[in-house]
Amino acid sequence: MDLLAEAARAEFAHSTTYLNTANCGVLPRSAVAAVRELAEAAGAGLPAGFGDFDRVNRARAAFARLVGVGVDRVAIGSGVATHVGLVSASLPSGAEVLCPEGDFASVINPFVVRGDLKVRFAPLESLAEAVGPDTALVSLSAVQSADGRTADLAAVRAATAAHGARMLVDATQAAGWLPFDASPYEYTVTAGYKWLLGARGASYLTVSEEAQHTLTPLHAGWVAAESMWDATYGPMPQLAYGARRFDESPTFLAYHAAEASLALLERIGVEAVHAHDTALAARYRAGLARLGHEPVPGESAIVSVPGLADRQPALLAAGIATSARAGALRASFHLYATEADVDRLLGALA
Repeated sequence: MDLLAEAARAEFAHSTTYLNTANCGVLPRSAVAAVRELAEAAGAGLPAGFGDFDRVNRARAAFARLVGVGVDRVAIGSGVATHVGLVSASLPSGAEVLCPEGDFASVINPFVVRGDLKVRFAPLESLAEAVGPDTALVSLSAVQSADGRTADLAAVRAATAAHGARMLVDATQAAGWLPFDASPYEYTVTAGYKWLLGARGASYLTVSEEAQHTLTPLHAGWVAAESMWDATYGPMPQLAYGARRFDESPTFLAYHAAEASLALLERIGVEAVHAHDTALAARYRAGLARLGHEPVPGESAIVSVPGLADRQPALLAAGIATSARAGALRASFHLYATEADVDRLLGALA
Protein backbone atom coordinates (compact mmCIF):
# COMPACT_ATOMS: atom_id res chain seq x y z
CA MET A 1 0.00 0.00 0.00
CA ASP A 2 2.86 2.38 0.77
CA LEU A 3 4.27 1.75 -2.69
CA LEU A 4 0.85 2.42 -4.21
CA ALA A 5 0.34 5.67 -2.30
CA GLU A 6 3.86 6.83 -3.12
CA ALA A 7 3.39 6.01 -6.81
CA ALA A 8 0.02 7.76 -6.90
CA ARG A 9 1.46 10.92 -5.38
CA ALA A 10 4.41 10.91 -7.78
CA GLU A 11 2.57 9.94 -10.95
CA PHE A 12 -0.79 11.73 -10.97
CA ALA A 13 -1.61 15.40 -11.21
CA HIS A 14 -5.41 15.46 -11.59
CA SER A 15 -7.17 18.41 -10.00
CA THR A 16 -10.59 16.83 -9.45
CA THR A 17 -11.93 14.17 -7.09
CA TYR A 18 -11.64 11.58 -9.82
CA LEU A 19 -13.94 8.57 -9.33
CA ASN A 20 -14.64 7.82 -12.98
CA THR A 21 -12.07 5.30 -14.21
CA ALA A 22 -14.82 3.06 -15.62
CA ASN A 23 -15.32 5.88 -18.12
CA CYS A 24 -11.68 6.87 -18.68
CA GLY A 25 -8.53 6.55 -16.61
CA VAL A 26 -6.15 9.32 -15.61
CA LEU A 27 -2.87 9.36 -17.54
CA PRO A 28 0.20 9.10 -15.31
CA ARG A 29 2.79 11.85 -15.63
CA SER A 30 5.20 9.41 -17.26
CA ALA A 31 2.64 8.61 -19.96
CA VAL A 32 1.94 12.31 -20.53
CA ALA A 33 5.67 12.87 -20.92
CA ALA A 34 5.95 10.03 -23.46
CA VAL A 35 3.08 11.46 -25.52
CA ARG A 36 4.53 14.96 -25.36
CA GLU A 37 7.97 13.73 -26.42
CA LEU A 38 6.55 11.92 -29.45
CA ALA A 39 4.27 14.80 -30.44
CA GLU A 40 7.06 17.34 -30.19
CA ALA A 41 9.39 15.17 -32.27
CA ALA A 42 6.66 14.77 -34.90
CA GLY A 43 6.08 18.52 -34.90
CA ALA A 44 9.81 19.11 -35.39
CA GLY A 45 9.99 16.65 -38.28
CA LEU A 46 12.47 14.40 -36.45
CA PRO A 47 12.73 10.65 -37.11
CA ALA A 48 11.76 10.01 -33.48
CA GLY A 49 8.37 11.49 -34.34
CA PHE A 50 7.53 8.55 -36.61
CA GLY A 51 6.74 6.33 -33.60
CA ASP A 52 8.63 3.43 -32.07
CA PHE A 53 7.61 -0.17 -32.78
CA ASP A 54 9.89 -1.32 -29.96
CA ARG A 55 7.73 0.63 -27.50
CA VAL A 56 4.61 -0.92 -29.00
CA ASN A 57 6.06 -4.37 -28.51
CA ARG A 58 7.11 -3.58 -24.94
CA ALA A 59 3.51 -2.56 -24.24
CA ARG A 60 2.33 -5.78 -25.87
CA ALA A 61 4.68 -7.82 -23.66
CA ALA A 62 3.63 -5.96 -20.51
CA PHE A 63 -0.04 -6.60 -21.27
CA ALA A 64 0.71 -10.28 -21.90
CA ARG A 65 2.34 -10.55 -18.47
CA LEU A 66 -0.58 -8.70 -16.87
CA VAL A 67 -3.15 -11.20 -18.17
CA GLY A 68 -1.00 -14.32 -17.91
CA VAL A 69 -0.45 -15.32 -21.54
CA GLY A 70 2.51 -15.57 -23.86
CA VAL A 71 3.29 -12.52 -25.95
CA ASP A 72 2.62 -14.57 -29.11
CA ARG A 73 -1.06 -14.63 -28.11
CA VAL A 74 -1.46 -10.82 -28.09
CA ALA A 75 -2.49 -8.60 -31.00
CA ILE A 76 -2.69 -4.84 -30.72
CA GLY A 77 -5.31 -2.53 -32.16
CA SER A 78 -7.24 0.67 -31.70
CA GLY A 79 -10.61 -0.42 -30.31
CA VAL A 80 -12.47 -3.36 -28.81
CA ALA A 81 -15.26 -3.40 -31.40
CA THR A 82 -12.73 -4.00 -34.20
CA HIS A 83 -11.36 -7.04 -32.39
CA VAL A 84 -14.87 -8.37 -31.74
CA GLY A 85 -15.74 -7.75 -35.39
CA LEU A 86 -12.86 -10.01 -36.41
CA VAL A 87 -14.31 -12.79 -34.27
CA SER A 88 -17.80 -12.11 -35.63
CA ALA A 89 -16.55 -12.42 -39.19
CA SER A 90 -15.18 -15.89 -38.41
CA LEU A 91 -18.57 -17.41 -37.58
CA PRO A 92 -20.61 -19.31 -40.17
CA SER A 93 -24.04 -18.06 -41.14
CA GLY A 94 -26.69 -19.21 -38.67
CA ALA A 95 -24.26 -19.68 -35.76
CA GLU A 96 -25.64 -18.97 -32.30
CA VAL A 97 -23.96 -16.33 -30.14
CA LEU A 98 -24.99 -16.03 -26.50
CA CYS A 99 -24.56 -12.70 -24.65
CA PRO A 100 -25.63 -11.32 -21.27
CA GLU A 101 -28.59 -8.99 -21.22
CA GLY A 102 -27.51 -5.35 -21.12
CA ASP A 103 -23.81 -5.98 -21.77
CA PHE A 104 -21.66 -3.29 -23.38
CA ALA A 105 -22.57 -2.61 -27.01
CA SER A 106 -19.12 -3.40 -28.44
CA VAL A 107 -19.37 -6.97 -27.16
CA ILE A 108 -22.76 -7.48 -28.84
CA ASN A 109 -23.24 -5.32 -31.92
CA PRO A 110 -20.57 -6.86 -34.19
CA PHE A 111 -22.63 -10.06 -34.04
CA VAL A 112 -26.04 -8.38 -34.30
CA VAL A 113 -25.27 -6.27 -37.37
CA ARG A 114 -24.29 -9.28 -39.46
CA GLY A 115 -27.97 -10.18 -39.62
CA ASP A 116 -27.35 -13.87 -40.35
CA LEU A 117 -26.30 -14.95 -36.86
CA LYS A 118 -28.64 -16.07 -34.10
CA VAL A 119 -27.83 -13.74 -31.20
CA ARG A 120 -29.47 -14.85 -27.96
CA PHE A 121 -29.51 -13.08 -24.58
CA ALA A 122 -29.75 -14.35 -21.02
CA PRO A 123 -29.35 -12.80 -17.55
CA LEU A 124 -25.71 -12.56 -16.49
CA GLU A 125 -26.37 -14.59 -13.35
CA SER A 126 -27.74 -17.57 -15.33
CA LEU A 127 -25.55 -17.28 -18.42
CA ALA A 128 -23.79 -20.60 -17.83
CA GLU A 129 -27.12 -22.43 -17.66
CA ALA A 130 -28.18 -20.79 -20.93
CA VAL A 131 -25.31 -22.32 -22.92
CA GLY A 132 -26.72 -25.07 -25.12
CA PRO A 133 -25.71 -27.59 -27.77
CA ASP A 134 -26.31 -25.05 -30.56
CA THR A 135 -24.18 -22.32 -28.97
CA ALA A 136 -21.11 -21.55 -31.06
CA LEU A 137 -19.77 -18.64 -29.00
CA VAL A 138 -20.43 -16.90 -25.70
CA SER A 139 -19.43 -13.22 -25.71
CA LEU A 140 -19.45 -11.38 -22.39
CA SER A 141 -17.71 -8.81 -20.21
CA ALA A 142 -15.79 -9.99 -17.17
CA VAL A 143 -17.15 -6.98 -15.29
CA GLN A 144 -20.30 -5.17 -16.38
CA SER A 145 -19.71 -1.57 -17.42
CA ALA A 146 -23.11 -0.30 -16.28
CA ASP A 147 -23.05 -1.51 -12.68
CA GLY A 148 -19.86 -3.42 -11.86
CA ARG A 149 -21.37 -6.90 -11.59
CA THR A 150 -18.76 -9.61 -12.12
CA ALA A 151 -19.36 -12.65 -14.28
CA ASP A 152 -18.83 -16.21 -13.06
CA LEU A 153 -16.28 -16.85 -15.79
CA ALA A 154 -15.34 -20.29 -14.47
CA ALA A 155 -18.94 -21.49 -14.68
CA VAL A 156 -19.39 -20.11 -18.18
CA ARG A 157 -16.06 -21.66 -19.26
CA ALA A 158 -17.18 -25.05 -17.92
CA ALA A 159 -20.46 -24.77 -19.81
CA THR A 160 -18.83 -23.76 -23.08
CA ALA A 161 -16.31 -26.60 -22.77
CA ALA A 162 -19.13 -29.08 -22.16
CA HIS A 163 -20.94 -27.95 -25.32
CA GLY A 164 -17.92 -27.35 -27.55
CA ALA A 165 -18.50 -23.60 -27.73
CA ARG A 166 -15.86 -20.88 -27.83
CA MET A 167 -15.69 -17.97 -25.43
CA LEU A 168 -14.90 -14.28 -25.89
CA VAL A 169 -14.29 -12.22 -22.74
CA ASP A 170 -14.10 -8.43 -22.67
CA ALA A 171 -11.71 -7.54 -19.85
CA THR A 172 -11.96 -3.78 -20.34
CA GLN A 173 -13.59 -3.16 -16.94
CA ALA A 174 -11.43 -5.78 -15.19
CA ALA A 175 -7.80 -5.79 -16.32
CA GLY A 176 -5.81 -3.33 -14.24
CA TRP A 177 -7.73 -3.62 -10.97
CA LEU A 178 -9.02 -7.21 -10.95
CA PRO A 179 -6.52 -10.05 -11.31
CA PHE A 180 -7.50 -11.53 -14.68
CA ASP A 181 -6.14 -14.61 -16.43
CA ALA A 182 -6.81 -14.60 -20.17
CA SER A 183 -5.33 -18.04 -20.78
CA PRO A 184 -8.52 -20.16 -20.46
CA TYR A 185 -10.38 -18.33 -23.24
CA GLU A 186 -10.20 -18.51 -27.00
CA TYR A 187 -10.46 -14.73 -27.27
CA THR A 188 -10.22 -11.75 -24.95
CA VAL A 189 -10.46 -8.05 -25.77
CA THR A 190 -9.37 -5.13 -23.60
CA ALA A 191 -9.46 -1.38 -24.12
CA GLY A 192 -6.34 0.31 -22.77
CA TYR A 193 -7.71 3.70 -21.70
CA LYS A 194 -9.58 2.80 -18.51
CA TRP A 195 -8.05 0.72 -15.70
CA LEU A 196 -4.84 0.26 -17.70
CA LEU A 197 -4.31 4.05 -17.47
CA GLY A 198 -3.56 4.53 -21.15
CA ALA A 199 -5.02 6.72 -23.87
CA ARG A 200 -7.78 6.03 -26.37
CA GLY A 201 -6.36 4.21 -29.37
CA ALA A 202 -4.72 1.27 -27.58
CA SER A 203 -6.52 -2.06 -27.29
CA TYR A 204 -5.49 -5.68 -26.98
CA LEU A 205 -6.78 -8.93 -28.45
CA THR A 206 -5.64 -12.28 -27.10
CA VAL A 207 -6.18 -15.42 -29.13
CA SER A 208 -5.37 -18.88 -27.87
CA GLU A 209 -2.92 -20.88 -29.95
CA GLU A 210 -5.67 -23.36 -30.80
CA ALA A 211 -8.07 -20.59 -31.91
CA GLN A 212 -5.64 -18.63 -34.08
CA HIS A 213 -6.61 -20.70 -37.10
CA THR A 214 -10.28 -19.72 -36.61
CA LEU A 215 -9.70 -16.04 -37.49
CA THR A 216 -8.86 -14.51 -40.86
CA PRO A 217 -6.76 -11.32 -40.52
CA LEU A 218 -9.12 -9.33 -42.74
CA HIS A 219 -7.40 -6.01 -42.05
CA ALA A 220 -3.89 -7.39 -42.51
CA GLY A 221 -1.42 -4.71 -43.51
CA TRP A 222 2.33 -4.82 -43.57
CA VAL A 223 2.46 -4.83 -39.76
CA ALA A 224 0.78 -8.26 -39.80
CA ALA A 225 3.69 -9.84 -41.67
CA GLU A 226 6.27 -12.03 -40.02
CA SER A 227 8.96 -9.67 -41.37
CA MET A 228 7.29 -6.25 -41.53
CA TRP A 229 10.01 -4.42 -43.39
CA ASP A 230 10.01 -7.05 -46.14
CA ALA A 231 6.24 -6.64 -46.62
CA THR A 232 5.76 -2.95 -47.26
CA TYR A 233 4.91 -3.45 -50.96
CA GLY A 234 2.93 -6.12 -52.72
CA PRO A 235 1.52 -9.32 -51.21
CA MET A 236 3.22 -10.19 -47.96
CA PRO A 237 5.59 -13.17 -48.10
CA GLN A 238 4.41 -14.61 -44.76
CA LEU A 239 1.86 -13.67 -42.12
CA ALA A 240 3.20 -13.42 -38.57
CA TYR A 241 3.18 -16.82 -36.94
CA GLY A 242 1.40 -15.77 -33.75
CA ALA A 243 -1.45 -13.42 -32.91
CA ARG A 244 0.54 -10.48 -34.29
CA ARG A 245 -1.02 -11.43 -37.65
CA PHE A 246 -4.18 -9.74 -36.28
CA ASP A 247 -2.41 -6.44 -35.51
CA GLU A 248 -3.71 -3.12 -36.71
CA SER A 249 -1.22 -0.40 -37.55
CA PRO A 250 -0.50 1.10 -34.12
CA THR A 251 -1.63 4.51 -32.95
CA PHE A 252 1.80 5.44 -31.69
CA LEU A 253 0.76 8.22 -29.32
CA ALA A 254 -1.49 5.77 -27.48
CA TYR A 255 1.12 3.01 -27.34
CA HIS A 256 3.92 5.29 -26.19
CA ALA A 257 1.59 6.22 -23.34
CA ALA A 258 0.65 2.57 -22.76
CA GLU A 259 4.26 1.50 -22.29
CA ALA A 260 4.64 3.94 -19.40
CA SER A 261 1.23 3.23 -17.87
CA LEU A 262 1.62 -0.55 -17.93
CA ALA A 263 5.11 -0.23 -16.42
CA LEU A 264 3.57 1.66 -13.52
CA LEU A 265 0.92 -1.03 -12.97
CA GLU A 266 3.62 -3.70 -13.07
CA ARG A 267 5.72 -1.89 -10.46
CA ILE A 268 2.77 -1.62 -8.08
CA GLY A 269 1.17 -4.98 -8.85
CA VAL A 270 -2.47 -5.66 -9.66
CA GLU A 271 -3.00 -7.43 -6.33
CA ALA A 272 -2.12 -4.23 -4.44
CA VAL A 273 -4.29 -2.15 -6.75
CA HIS A 274 -7.17 -4.60 -6.26
CA ALA A 275 -6.91 -4.39 -2.48
CA HIS A 276 -6.82 -0.59 -2.59
CA ASP A 277 -9.66 -0.16 -5.07
CA THR A 278 -12.04 -2.63 -3.43
CA ALA A 279 -11.37 -1.19 0.04
CA LEU A 280 -12.43 2.24 -1.21
CA ALA A 281 -15.49 0.75 -2.88
CA ALA A 282 -16.44 -1.03 0.35
CA ARG A 283 -16.07 2.25 2.28
CA TYR A 284 -18.39 3.91 -0.23
CA ARG A 285 -20.97 1.11 -0.03
CA ALA A 286 -21.00 1.35 3.77
CA GLY A 287 -21.47 5.11 3.59
CA LEU A 288 -24.29 4.74 1.08
CA ALA A 289 -26.07 2.36 3.45
CA ARG A 290 -25.84 4.95 6.23
CA LEU A 291 -27.43 7.47 3.87
CA GLY A 292 -30.25 5.08 3.02
CA HIS A 293 -29.12 4.32 -0.53
CA GLU A 294 -28.87 0.79 -1.93
CA PRO A 295 -26.11 0.20 -4.48
CA VAL A 296 -25.92 -2.77 -6.82
CA PRO A 297 -24.53 -5.59 -4.61
CA GLY A 298 -21.01 -6.89 -5.06
CA GLU A 299 -17.36 -6.36 -4.26
CA SER A 300 -16.39 -4.60 -7.48
CA ALA A 301 -14.34 -1.42 -7.78
CA ILE A 302 -17.35 -0.09 -9.73
CA VAL A 303 -20.31 0.94 -7.58
CA SER A 304 -23.64 1.94 -9.12
CA VAL A 305 -26.61 3.39 -7.24
CA PRO A 306 -29.92 3.09 -9.10
CA GLY A 307 -32.02 6.22 -9.12
CA LEU A 308 -29.21 8.69 -8.49
CA ALA A 309 -28.09 9.35 -12.08
CA ASP A 310 -29.52 12.87 -11.91
CA ARG A 311 -26.95 13.79 -9.25
CA GLN A 312 -24.00 13.43 -11.66
CA PRO A 313 -24.06 16.96 -13.17
CA ALA A 314 -24.08 18.66 -9.76
CA LEU A 315 -21.28 16.41 -8.54
CA LEU A 316 -19.19 17.30 -11.59
CA ALA A 317 -19.84 21.00 -10.99
CA ALA A 318 -18.49 20.45 -7.47
CA GLY A 319 -15.31 18.85 -8.88
CA ILE A 320 -16.31 15.21 -8.27
CA ALA A 321 -16.10 13.11 -11.43
CA THR A 322 -18.55 10.18 -11.68
CA SER A 323 -20.82 8.83 -14.45
CA ALA A 324 -24.52 8.41 -15.06
CA ARG A 325 -25.17 5.00 -16.61
CA ALA A 326 -28.43 3.08 -17.12
CA GLY A 327 -30.30 5.29 -14.67
CA ALA A 328 -27.70 4.88 -11.94
CA LEU A 329 -24.89 6.98 -10.49
CA ARG A 330 -21.66 5.09 -11.15
CA ALA A 331 -18.50 5.70 -9.16
CA SER A 332 -15.30 3.77 -9.86
CA PHE A 333 -12.26 3.66 -7.61
CA HIS A 334 -8.68 3.28 -8.81
CA LEU A 335 -5.18 3.65 -7.43
CA TYR A 336 -5.18 7.48 -7.46
CA ALA A 337 -8.36 7.71 -5.34
CA THR A 338 -8.22 8.11 -1.55
CA GLU A 339 -10.48 7.67 1.47
CA ALA A 340 -10.86 11.45 1.51
CA ASP A 341 -12.24 11.27 -2.04
CA VAL A 342 -14.81 8.68 -0.96
CA ASP A 343 -15.85 10.79 2.00
CA ARG A 344 -16.14 13.88 -0.18
CA LEU A 345 -18.52 12.05 -2.54
CA LEU A 346 -20.59 10.77 0.39
CA GLY A 347 -20.71 14.26 1.87
CA ALA A 348 -21.96 15.68 -1.41
CA LEU A 349 -24.65 13.01 -1.68
CA ALA A 350 -25.75 13.73 1.89
